[in-house]
Amino acid sequence: QVQFVESGGGLVQPGGSLRLTCSLPETITSQSIMAWYRQRPGESRDWVAQIKRLGIQIYNGDARSRHKIARDIAKNTMTLQLNRLTPNDTAVYYCNQFPPLDTLWGQGTQVTVSS
Repeated sequence: QVQFVESGGGLVQPGGSLRLTCSLPETITSQSIMAWYRQRPGESRDWVAQIKRLGIQIYNGDARSRHKIARDIAKNTMTLQLNRLTPNDTAVYYCNQFPPLDTLWGQGTQVTVSS
């Protein structure tokens, strides 16, 4: 695998939950700072959660109370648990290092929150 691959998105109603999964390139090390990003329709991409060495997590804005980032070193994967979703969470979600490497962006996974 030469780039990030995201999966797990879908259509959910407000208040619902999703868990997104990221498959990391084999070149990513356990020391890398990892992050999830989102891009809302018509907006630029921005980070929503980071996970650093020792499992330290950082969340952007209101994501801190509703999102949970985790990494499985052995499986070379990363997840983002999305809880209490709102229509404002509708976006394409990506994973990458922090700061990101432009050559490794995947296709993202679409999250749509709508009733």
